[in-house]
Amino acid sequence: MSLAQLPSINRLLSDERLEGFPHELAKRAAREVVDEARTVVRSGGSMPDDLAGAAANRAHLLQLGALRRVINATGIVIHTNLGRAPMAPEVVEAVASVAGGYSNLELLLDSGGRGGRLDGVVDHTLALTGGEAAIAVNNCAAAVMLGLTALAQGKEVLVSRGELVEIGGSYRVPEIVSAGGAKLVEVGTTNRTRAADFERAITADTAMILRVHPANFKQIGFTERAARTELVALGAKHGIPVCEDLGSGLLGEALTLGGEPMPGGMEDHVRQVVADGVDLVMYSGDKLIGGPQAGIIVGKDQWVQRLRKHPVYRAVRLDKMGLAALESTLRMIREGRELDIPVRAMLARTPQQCAELAQPIVDRVPGASLEDDVGFSGGGALPGESVPTTVVAIRGGDVEGWAAQLRRGREPVVARVARDALIIDPRTLLPGDVERLIGLLNGVISAQ
Repeated sequence: MSLAQLPSINRLLSDERLEGFPHELAKRAAREVVDEARTVVRSGGSMPDDLAGAAANRAHLLQLGALRRVINATGIVIHTNLGRAPMAPEVVEAVASVAGGYSNLELLLDSGGRGGRLDGVVDHTLALTGGEAAIAVNNCAAAVMLGLTALAQGKEVLVSRGELVEIGGSYRVPEIVSAGGAKLVEVGTTNRTRAADFERAITADTAMILRVHPANFKQIGFTERAARTELVALGAKHGIPVCEDLGSGLLGEALTLGGEPMPGGMEDHVRQVVADGVDLVMYSGDKLIGGPQAGIIVGKDQWVQRLRKHPVYRAVRLDKMGLAALESTLRMIREGRELDIPVRAMLARTPQQCAELAQPIVDRVPGASLEDDVGFSGGGALPGESVPTTVVAIRGGDVEGWAAQLRRGREPVVARVARDALIIDPRTLLPGDVERLIGLLNGVISAQ
């Protein structure tokens, strides 16, 4: 096979399968597949068949863009690599409404005067948490960074050694404290830290006591953690704000996992943390709340206002789409409709409900059967807590190859491979996913 046999770009562009695409897009797709074929030929391989068809497929994928909708069949509900929380249809509609036109983002419709962009979010947040004041920024890391910068820049921040955590995306508490311009003072030991350790560490330069939720790991055995109320009393005694990074946070009714109540002590309800007297509580708007990526800060008015007035706040505040999504999600929780939020509904599904969702796949896909399994919340929430489920296990072929083909398809599917089987966990399937998934599974299996 010689390079001279490769078709020209113009010849590929004349194929009718490329005619419906914008010219520049079709030309880019044709160049890419020809360049790839040239590499294959130079390495001694054969020229791929139907380069025009390959160019048409490439053009379709390019038109879809790099960020695409996928079917999550992993059973990991808050999957960071898959965009974390899927939002409720009415939340999506709220976002589309403000994104596709103008909105009263900073306008009071009654008076025509300047309004506050956070009004709706703050109203729901205070009602759900009992806090005095609140603001929202673009993620929980930004919330913590803003707090450190506004309250402790150039001064000391006390953190237990057992809470110097690292979570996904290289978020490390020591580095966040440093980036906020503060000096980290490590308190206690890795496994045991008491309120007395914090009191001994306080100096004239101490500006904050920071409590951090161990979001993605557990400590067991000979451990001790300073009680929140003890730290609040200590902070009040010395005039030092106590801030808590809750990570995922929890609002509304108690969380249900696989049909059973969440074990006590796993995740703190934001209302309880506020009631315990913490000055500033930071938590995520996605994860267990099930809204958009956001960082919510709620607590005492004097401290919240210092954050709101700091120049960094403007750099990390939410845009109109994030605000619309967060406000709508919080409204649903306030109305007691947590199970209309996909994350909460998925976590609550029982193994029997998962089996009922999975049965059409078993009935119509060769080699498929039901098996008991466990899933996880993901996203740094509920560390180590598995959720019982019923999955579809498909055997009888190249399961690794099937998984790869599903990921690379026009409608990507992300599944698991375990126990020599392709595993489909229905816990994370959304309405309409089952029918599409049956067709996609049969497509890759029949192509074997």
